[in-house]
Amino acid sequence: MISSSAAALRTGYPDLEGVANLADNFDQVAVVVDWLDACRNRDLAMLLDLYADNATLQCQCGEARISEGRAGLESYWKPRLDTLAATAFGLEEIMPTTHGVVLDYLSHEGKPVRVAFSFTRDGKIQATHCLPMTELPQRAGLQDYAG
Repeated sequence: MISSSAAALRTGYPDLEGVANLADNFDQVAVVVDWLDACRNRDLAMLLDLYADNATLQCQCGEARISEGRAGLESYWKPRLDTLAATAFGLEEIMPTTHGVVLDYLSHEGKPVRVAFSFTRDGKIQATHCLPMTELPQRAGLQDYAG
């Protein structure tokens, strides 16, 4: 049985229908790599600049949390970037999908996490949805939880 959190990463993003894959003038994977670099470097300003002004972040690691807009994203990311584990933001796997990009990485605590990114037409991150890898079935393929 798939948990509701896992199902959220498996299904598309109905509220964002038509947003992903509209722009072909930017490299979505490169934006995700820039996101990882900003996190590793604890560069909050650079990280926030990668997001659209009205971006949302849904985190289901621990207590479920939704953050919206620059102020909400800043309140989410600042404490996490202030306390990084030695293995934080290590890249495990990155894959483009029909809805954007899915990234498996090590969180600020060094724990395995899957995050799905969707983008605006101008190459900004519109939404991120993350879930601990421990919540995903062991044999599920990446596409099963990417949308």
